[in-house]
Amino acid sequence: MLTRHRVKQRDALETRLAAEAERLREQAKSLPPGAARDEILRKARQAETGSQMSEWLRSPGLQPPQ
Repeated sequence: MLTRHRVKQRDALETRLAAEAERLREQAKSLPPGAARDEILRKARQAETGSQMSEWLRSPGLQPPQ
């Protein structure tokens, strides 16, 4: 039977997603306007949105249903 190799992440998901968004934005700056640049910027926005959603879900103000 195969076993899964589990990886313990050192940084929080929000931090990793924010760093990925920043890296993608820097990469997009070096590209000329066009489809490839638009795609990279779209991925950066998705990573940024994911980071914000994860922060929101972890916020102490969010209460589980009772």
